[in-house]
Amino acid sequence: MDEKEKMLAGKLYDANYNEDLMKERLMVKDKCFEYNNIKPSKIEERTEIMKQILGKTGNQFLIEQPFICDYGYNIEVGENFYSNHNLVILDANKVKFGDNVFIAPNCGFYTAGHPLDYETRNKGLEYAKPIEVGNNVWIGGNVVVLPGVKIGDNVVIGAGSIVTKDIPSNSVAVGNPCRVIKELKYM
Repeated sequence: MDEKEKMLAGKLYDANYNEDLMKERLMVKDKCFEYNNIKPSKIEERTEIMKQILGKTGNQFLIEQPFICDYGYNIEVGENFYSNHNLVILDANKVKFGDNVFIAPNCGFYTAGHPLDYETRNKGLEYAKPIEVGNNVWIGGNVVVLPGVKIGDNVVIGAGSIVTKDIPSNSVAVGNPCRVIKELKYM
């Protein structure tokens, strides 16, 4: 198994010193730089570059600048996706957003985790777990979503939350660590 296969399988992999992964990250970071330096009014040009960065998109989506990611090809956004400024997605594993997802400014989705053992960590090894966000989700400002988290459909995540565990559908969740405070009922 090569380092990329290990990365996508959630196993420990060489994130810092593997030349192939370093090249992939630099390539997408150049694309993000290009995206972040296009005039905001040039929506069509921005959309085209974002389609080159992301693995899969809906037809209608908008990601405000600046945007930063690690690989891009592991990110999927559904229809009617909107992210405000300063979205950071560390996508060493899949990050999938459903339809009608709205993300406030300064949010981060981090698939990467690091060993607690400093000797292993100092070798540049890490692991990555996928993140999944359902349909009709609103994520408040300054939210951080950690590796392996699944957020269900029809969810509101309150501003400033750190999401460390799965959040069930039809709920409002807030805090550090983020927890459900209200169930939403739909007819």
